[in-house]
Amino acid sequence: MNLLLVEDDLHIQSFLKNSLDEAGYQVDVAPDAKTAKSMAIEGIYDILIVDLGLPDQDGISLILQLRQHGVSSPVLILSARRSVDDRVRGLEQCGGDYLIKPFSLAELLVRLRNLVARNSLQSNEATRLRISDIELDLLRREASRSGQILQLTTQEFVLLEYLCRNAGRVVTRSMILDRVWGIRNQPDTNIVDVQICRLREKVDLKGQPPLIRTLRGMGYVLKDQ
Repeated sequence: MNLLLVEDDLHIQSFLKNSLDEAGYQVDVAPDAKTAKSMAIEGIYDILIVDLGLPDQDGISLILQLRQHGVSSPVLILSARRSVDDRVRGLEQCGGDYLIKPFSLAELLVRLRNLVARNSLQSNEATRLRISDIELDLLRREASRSGQILQLTTQEFVLLEYLCRNAGRVVTRSMILDRVWGIRNQPDTNIVDVQICRLREKVDLKGQPPLIRTLRGMGYVLKDQ
């Protein structure tokens, strides 16, 4: 599940990104409103986490501008503002949910899951990906093929989700390293090849046509033909 974290505090930003990565989210980070606006409009995010105290613009104004540009992703607002009026204003104008700093990671993760669940009532497809006979439940973090649950690790699920979102397109090792592991400029690592091999063993079930293919010298592609 793709998530955009808009937070200028480097300590909180680093903590949340690492924690959300471990929880299975694919996290992009924006340190200010200008960067966040560009990323949210150009990209596709399932959910946004937005701090209100950004250095160049109030978070609520940013969210309202994104809504005007057609960005409808649910938003979890983070703020050190404790007054009831601030919370009411944020919820009335932006919807979503509101979490006061300091907060516990466990509560943040629960609120994210609840936000996605509520949003899925309006659009069930927002929490599911279907490619060929593979189905990913992005809310439960479950994958199945031909109705059979695949026993994937968190990292394997994230990798499969990335391949599914790019089904039919070739993704290079460097693209996978960057998007799935957040690693850049390490061309000699074999982590991608190892994880693809393990994932293929679980996804390409016995008697089923192989879906994950290796294109020598190029990368990988998930396709059913």
